Amino acid sequence: MADPVKNLAWDDFRLIKAVADVRNLPAAAALLRVNHSTVFRRLGQIEEALGAKLFERHRAGYALTPTGDEMVALAERFDTDISAFARKVAGREPSPAGELNVTTSDALLAHLLTPIFAGFRQRCQDVRLNVIVSDQELNLSRRDADVAIRATNNPAETLVGRRLATIAWAVYGRASDYPQPKTAEWEGLEGRAWVGFGDGAASLGAARYVHERVPPERIGYKVNTVLGLASAIERGLGIGPLPCFVGDAWPTLVRLAPPDPAIASDLWLLTHPDLRHAPRVRVVLDFLAAEIAKRRRFIEGSSLQAVATA
Repeated sequence: MADPVKNLAWDDFRLIKAVADVRNLPAAAALLRVNHSTVFRRLGQIEEALGAKLFERHRAGYALTPTGDEMVALAERFDTDISAFARKVAGREPSPAGELNVTTSDALLAHLLTPIFAGFRQRCQDVRLNVIVSDQELNLSRRDADVAIRATNNPAETLVGRRLATIAWAVYGRASDYPQPKTAEWEGLEGRAWVGFGDGAASLGAARYVHERVPPERIGYKVNTVLGLASAIERGLGIGPLPCFVGDAWPTLVRLAPPDPAIASDLWLLTHPDLRHAPRVRVVLDFLAAEIAKRRRFIEGSSLQAVATA
């Protein structure tokens, strides 16, 4: 009897894993960049070839059967092995060239990194940068990104890198509302109207700090990004916490309190251990570290230099 598994290809395992991850066919099709009908047809063919159901269909979505669980586990092992091979090959490249995926947040990109990336491209045109803006930690083991520039106090233990600076945070208000600001302690500002971070940014130290100290009825507006919060403060919706390198770069905003070490976060430059010696990764890491070091006082809130001169 022919072995049905021999007729399976890697793409079949990818398809089953995608359906398992999102639990419905349209979303799996979007992940795989194919048509919904293609996923439906191929899933039926795979199940027919195996002679076993891989999913139970429920109103809540597609749930794995025991056989489906085994196939997804095998797909994950394949994915890990292929990603490890790709990282090792990337580490053996002879010179810095090719595309490099860099992930960071919108605030870091807008107020710190874009001029640095422009300088890098002028110096090293053989390395093409693909910047992925995301507040979620992408999986560097799977090569979702090659380099991560993150504000975090707890970088993943599976990554290697260096701490570049401490990101200072302070309370800011609209300059037109506070023409002669006098910095106060946080406690002296509790009675003002506030803007804060929504649930999507609840892990930020500043979000927890405001939640613990400001009465909820004083927080009339929430948003889940730093740039969204800065824009809300500028529009007069309330006062709120911002990284100093963001707040100090907006001429329409002023500090209302000194930076608070309790909500500071570290700025990290991270990569996967298998990639740290790859020439294109190494040249980007070294350039970023040197350029960010020049802006360290600005990041740490001790200098009000304009971001354009950073």
